[in-house]
Amino acid sequence: MDERIDILTSTGEHTGKTCLKSEAHQKGLYHQTIHVWFYTDDKKILLQKRASVKKVFPNHWDVSVAGHIGAGEKIESAVIREVQEEIGLSISEADLTKIGLRKDKITHPNGILDNEFKHIFVCKLNQKLSELTRQVSEIDDLQLFDFSILKDSEKHGSFMVPNMNHYYDFIYKELNAIRL
Repeated sequence: MDERIDILTSTGEHTGKTCLKSEAHQKGLYHQTIHVWFYTDDKKILLQKRASVKKVFPNHWDVSVAGHIGAGEKIESAVIREVQEEIGLSISEADLTKIGLRKDKITHPNGILDNEFKHIFVCKLNQKLSELTRQVSEIDDLQLFDFSILKDSEKHGSFMVPNMNHYYDFIYKELNAIRL
């Protein structure tokens, strides 16, 4: 979906301008996204297999839920909306723990310039995997994996979204710090 998003400076400040997500990706304009990593009491994380029709990283395993923050949308509202859209789960702000903000600048082989500030959250998964409803246009599969998958750099290039080892290391550290 080509939604309107807020444009940021390279230091993360709002410019007061908006544009379509496709335009931001074409011009390399900075914008905001959310990432939510769902975890279980037995040290597993929920990963989604990106749909084969996705423009970037199709068929790769990735963060539980991710998406763009709409123009004027509150960060936590975007998280709640994206979680509902992508995996059919209703959560509240109280369920979320923000663990970081990451600036990424990625040039994809297809010409997409993905310059974004990721607001990163963790959330305990209290539902069974079978109770989740995946958004077919975004996700081909949902599975639980042991936290250790984040440390297996051999799999990152072919299994998970590649070239994200520092990010996965950060998530691994943060998830292990949670008292389960």
